[in-house]
Amino acid sequence: MKEYAFGVDLGGTTVKHGLFKTTGELLETWEIPTRTENNGAFILGDIAASIKAKMEEKGISADEVEGVGIGVPGPIDEEGNVLKCVNLGWGEFNVNKELGALTGLKVAAGNDANVAALGEMWQGGGKGYKDLVMVTLGTGVGGGIILGGKILPGTNGAAGEIGHIPMFDDEEEACGCGKKGCLEQYASANGIVRVAKRYMAAHSERPTALNFNTSSKEIWDEAKKGDDVAQEITDEWAKILGKGLASIACVVNPQAFVIGGGMSKAGDDVIDKIREYYKPYAFHAARETDFKLATLGNDAGIYGGVKLVLE
Repeated sequence: MKEYAFGVDLGGTTVKHGLFKTTGELLETWEIPTRTENNGAFILGDIAASIKAKMEEKGISADEVEGVGIGVPGPIDEEGNVLKCVNLGWGEFNVNKELGALTGLKVAAGNDANVAALGEMWQGGGKGYKDLVMVTLGTGVGGGIILGGKILPGTNGAAGEIGHIPMFDDEEEACGCGKKGCLEQYASANGIVRVAKRYMAAHSERPTALNFNTSSKEIWDEAKKGDDVAQEITDEWAKILGKGLASIACVVNPQAFVIGGGMSKAGDDVIDKIREYYKPYAFHAARETDFKLATLGNDAGIYGGVKLVLE
C-alpha cells in the first residue's frame, strides 16, 4: 500500500478534495469551483490540475499515491461509467479512464451518496459495521447501501435512491424526480415542512408556536419544548420514514441505519423517534436494527472516495 491517496467529492457548486494517508488520516482539505459551463467539459481537467498542484506543493510523487477516489452526483456503475449527471451537464463516459489519463493515477468513481456511506462505514458513524444503509436527510432524502463492506450500486448505479420509494398514491404534488408520493416529499427537511403546513391547515384551531414560514429546525426545536402540534408533526414524519426504512430492511437486512444530513443535527431525538416508528413496521428478524448518527458531516464523501480507491 502506498502512503497517500486523494478523496474527491464532486458537487454542483464546488469540488471538495482531501489529501489522506492510506491509513485513514485526513491531512488537508480544499475546494475548487465546479465549472458546469460547456456541459461540464472543464470539471475533470480542473480536478486533475488541483491534485497535481497539491502533489507539487507537498513534494509528493505519483509513486507515493495509491490513487484518487471520487463521488459523482448521479448514477455510475462499478466500472466508472456515468450514465448522465444532469446537474453537471454530463452525458455518458467513463470517469475512471478520463480522470486517470489526466492525473496519471489510478481512479475509482462511484455515486456520491454511496461513496459517503462507504466513508461513514470506514471512519464514521458506521464504523464496525459491514452491512449498513446510510440515510441522508437534507433538502432531499439520499441513501447509500453497503453490504459486506462494499457499495451496492445496482445495474445502473441507481441502488440506494431511497428518497424515491413510493409511499402515497393520493399525492397531488410532483417530486423533483417527476413521480408523486415519494418518501423524499415527506421525510426530507422540505418534506417535514410540507407535512407541517398541511397539518396546520387541517387543524387551524390548535394553538402552536409554529407558523406557515416555519423551518424543519424550528419544528424540532418546538417539539423539544413540548409544543403539541410540533410533536404530532414529528410523529407523523417519523411514522412515514420508519415505514420506508422498514421496507428497505426487508430487502437488505442491514446491521444499522446511519442517519446523516442537516436534519440529523437534532441528534438523538431524531434517532429515537425514527426507531420508535420503525419497529412496528419492521419484519421480526430486522426489528433490532441499530440506528446511528453519521459523524463525518461534509467530509464523508472524501473519506469514502479514499476507501473506494483502496479497495
